[in-house]
Amino acid sequence: MNKLRLSLLLLSIILGSNSLTAQETNNSQTENTNTTSSYKQGETYTLGGIRVVGLQKFSEESIRIYTGLTIGQEIKIPGDKLTSAIKRLYETKKFSTVDVYIDKIDGNAIYLLFEVTELPELDEVTVRGIRKGKAKDLKKDSNLEKGEMVTENLLVTTKNYFEKQYIDKGFLNAKVTIDTRKDSTSANSVDMLINLDKGKRVKVRSIKINGNKAFSNGKVRGAMKNTKKAFFGRFWKTSKFIDEMFKEDLKSIVEAYSEQGYRDAKVIDYKINKVKDNRLDIEITVEEGKQYYFGDIKFIGNSHFKTDVLERYLGIEKGEIYNGKILKERVKGDGTPTSDDITTLYLDSGYLFSRVTPIETGVKNDSINIEIRIYEDEIAILRNVDVSGNDRTNDHVIYRELRTRPGQKFSKTNIIRSIREISQLGFFDAQAIQPDVKPNFQDKTVDIEYSVAEKGSSQIELQAGYGGNAFIGTLGLSFNNFSLRNIFNLKEYKPLPMGDGQKLSLRLQGSRFYTTTSFSFTEPWIGGKRPKSLSFSVYSSRQYGYSGFNDVDRDQSLHILGASVGIGQRLKWPDDYFQLSQTLSYQRYDINNYRFLSFDFNNGVSNNLSYQVSFSRNSSGPDPIFPTTGSEFSITAKATLPYSLIFNRDVDYANETDDVKYKWLEYYKIGFKGKWYTPLIGKSVLFLNTEFGFLGHYNKDIGDSPFERYFVGGDGLANFQLDGRETIALRGYENNALSSSTGGTVYNKFSLEARYPITKGQAATIYTLGFLEAGNSYDGFDNFEPFNLKRSAGLGLRVFMPQFGLLGIDFGYGFDPANEQFNTGISGWQTHFIFGQQF
Repeated sequence: MNKLRLSLLLLSIILGSNSLTAQETNNSQTENTNTTSSYKQGETYTLGGIRVVGLQKFSEESIRIYTGLTIGQEIKIPGDKLTSAIKRLYETKKFSTVDVYIDKIDGNAIYLLFEVTELPELDEVTVRGIRKGKAKDLKKDSNLEKGEMVTENLLVTTKNYFEKQYIDKGFLNAKVTIDTRKDSTSANSVDMLINLDKGKRVKVRSIKINGNKAFSNGKVRGAMKNTKKAFFGRFWKTSKFIDEMFKEDLKSIVEAYSEQGYRDAKVIDYKINKVKDNRLDIEITVEEGKQYYFGDIKFIGNSHFKTDVLERYLGIEKGEIYNGKILKERVKGDGTPTSDDITTLYLDSGYLFSRVTPIETGVKNDSINIEIRIYEDEIAILRNVDVSGNDRTNDHVIYRELRTRPGQKFSKTNIIRSIREISQLGFFDAQAIQPDVKPNFQDKTVDIEYSVAEKGSSQIELQAGYGGNAFIGTLGLSFNNFSLRNIFNLKEYKPLPMGDGQKLSLRLQGSRFYTTTSFSFTEPWIGGKRPKSLSFSVYSSRQYGYSGFNDVDRDQSLHILGASVGIGQRLKWPDDYFQLSQTLSYQRYDINNYRFLSFDFNNGVSNNLSYQVSFSRNSSGPDPIFPTTGSEFSITAKATLPYSLIFNRDVDYANETDDVKYKWLEYYKIGFKGKWYTPLIGKSVLFLNTEFGFLGHYNKDIGDSPFERYFVGGDGLANFQLDGRETIALRGYENNALSSSTGGTVYNKFSLEARYPITKGQAATIYTLGFLEAGNSYDGFDNFEPFNLKRSAGLGLRVFMPQFGLLGIDFGYGFDPANEQFNTGISGWQTHFIFGQQF
C-alpha cells in the first residue's frame, strides 16, 4: 500500500513552514493519486480511524489512548494535535521510533497509520565480578527492575553508577561492560549482563609538598584528613585515593593556613602521577603568603550590651594571630546547640531580628582591623506556641515541658531546651523534633510550632526458657505513657488508656525454685500543674531451697514482701536541671529454714525500713537513648534508724545471735555517680563514668548489714535477688567475681567509652562502642584501696527498640585476676548480654 509519510509535514511545522514544497507535494501525489488526490495541506479533516503496526506487547487500543486522539474529532494535517500525539508516545518512554502515515482519505474522513518500534523490556539482570550479596544490593540501589524499558540512557547511567560505586571506594581502574541478550522465552524482552572488573584499590605512594616554609611537610599532610600516603602498619586510616575527597583536602590545607593567620594562602597547583596500576604519587604546590594578626577591633551599633560584655564573648585580643574561622564562630556561632557567641547572646535576650556582622575595614602592614557592626532592632515576643504530630500523647503533657511560652521574650536557648525536654519524655523520636520559627517582622512577634513524631513507648517482656534444670517464665509489661484518669473510659483502651505521661509496670516471673511479682506506678506531675513526681511500688518474692541435687524443697523458703513510696521535686536552684528525690521503703524478710551465706540464722523475720534522699542533676541529651552532650550526676544517701542505740541500748549485741542482731536492719549508705557526654569527631561521642558506694554501720557490735551490699563484676544484672543488693557491672569479669561471697561494703568504678551511632530512628537506635573500664569492691573502709583496680577493655553493640527496651552484647577482656587470694589467672575474654540497662 502506498502511503503519504507525514513526518515531512510535521518537520515543516517545527521549521515554521505553512506548506510542503512543490517538489514534496508532487512526489507525494505521484506515489498514490488514488488515496491522496483529495488531500489538501492545511485542511481540517475528521479522524476516521487509527491503525497501528509494529506492536509486540502493547495493544492497538493502548496506543490510541496514549495518543490522546479520538475517532470523530477534527484534525488539521499538519497540525498541533498530531504533533502532540507523537510527543505523547515518545514521553511514555516505551518506543524507540514513532512514524505516522496517511492510510487513506475518504471524502472528508482521514485514516492514520502509526508505525512504532517498541523498546525492549528488562527481564533478568546478572552481575558478575563481585560477591552475590553486594551484587544484590547494587541492583536494588540502581533501580534495575524487571519490566523497565531498556534505553541507551538506561545503559549509560547504569554503567556510570556501577563504576562510581567502586571509584568512590578507591578502585580508580574499575571497568564496567554491559551486554543485552534477547530473552527467547518472552516477546521483546532482554536480559542484562553486567560485567564488573573493579581492579585493585589505588593507593597513594607519596605526597610531596612544594612552596611551604611556615608549615612543615608533615603539618600540611596532616591537614589532609582523607588522603594519606600508604606505609606498612597503617590501619587506622586507609590510604586509598578518592578524587572528591582529595579536592576537599585541598580546601582543608587552605583552611589550616588561614587558621594560623595566612589568609592569602592557596594551592596554586597539584599533580597526580600514576606510577603503577594501583599506586599514585601526589605533588602539591602551595603559596603561603604572609602571616596576619588582629588589629583594632571595634563594636558599632550596640546599645543593649556594653562593649566590655561583647569583648568577653568575642575573646579575641589585638595582636593575636588572625583566624577568620574563630572570628566567625565567636560572632555567628559554631553550629552546635551550646555555642557561646555574640549572636546567640542577642537571640537569648529576645533580639530575633538583630544582625551581627564582622567586617574587615583595613589592612595595615600585617594587621587586619575589624569592625563588628550590630543592628539590634526591637525585642521579639512569642505570640503563639503550638505542637503538632502528637497522635497519642495529650497536649498538656508536652506543653508543661516547654520553656517557650506566649508573652515571653524570644530565646534560642529556651527553644533548644524545649527540644531536649520533649525528647526526654521518651514518647517521641528525638531526631524528628523540629521547631518551626515564624517571625512576624511587622509587629515584632514570633510564632513557634514544634513538630513531633510519636514512637512506641510501651515495652513488653514475654519469654520462657530452661535453666538450672527448671523452666523459667517471664511476663513484663511497662506502659510509659499511661493515663490513669481514663481508667474507666472504655473508649480509651488501645489496648490501655494512654497519653498522660504516667508510668505503669507489672512483672511476673516464676520457676520451680522461685516466684516474683512486682507492680509500680509513677505520676510525673502531681495534679498536672507542678513538676513534682509521686511513685509507689509493691513486690513479693518467694524463693525455695534445694533438696538433693536439683529437687525443690518447699519447706525451705525465703519470702520477701516490700513496698516503697517516693516524691521527686524539680528544683529551680542552682538551676532547673536539679532534682531532689525522697523515698520511704520497707522490706520484710520471712526466713523459714532457709540458709544464708552472710549470716547465721535460718528461721525468723528481718525488717528493713529505710529513708533515701537523692540530689541529682541531669542535663544530658538531647536524645535520652544516645546522649551527645551534657552530664548526669547524683549523690544519694540511704539510712535506717539506729535501733540498737535508741531502743535497745542495754542489749549486749556482741554476744547476741544473728536473728536478734538483724531483726531490724540498721545501716547507712552513701553513693555517687557521674556521667559526662562529649562530642568527638563526626557523630562519635565520648562517654565518661565514675561511681562510688559505701555501706556503713552504727553499732560495731552488730557490724555491717548482710543486706544492701555491693556485688561487682559481669553484666550487672540482678539475677532475681531481692535482698537489697546493688549489682555493679564491670565487663571482662564474671558476674559478682570482684566481690566476696557476701558482697562488698565499698566499691569504686571508672569507665570510658567511645560510641558511634549506626542508625537513630523511630524503629531502632543502634550504636557500637569501645570501652576501657576499671573498678573493684572492698570489705570494709579500712581495706579500701582506690587505686587497686581490676582493669578491662573491649567492644560492644547496643540496640534500642521501643517495644523491648535496650539490648546489647559486649566482648570484654579482663587484664587482672578476679581473685588474687586464690591465685587465679587473669580473667581474659568474657561475653556479656545486656537487657534493659546501660552501663
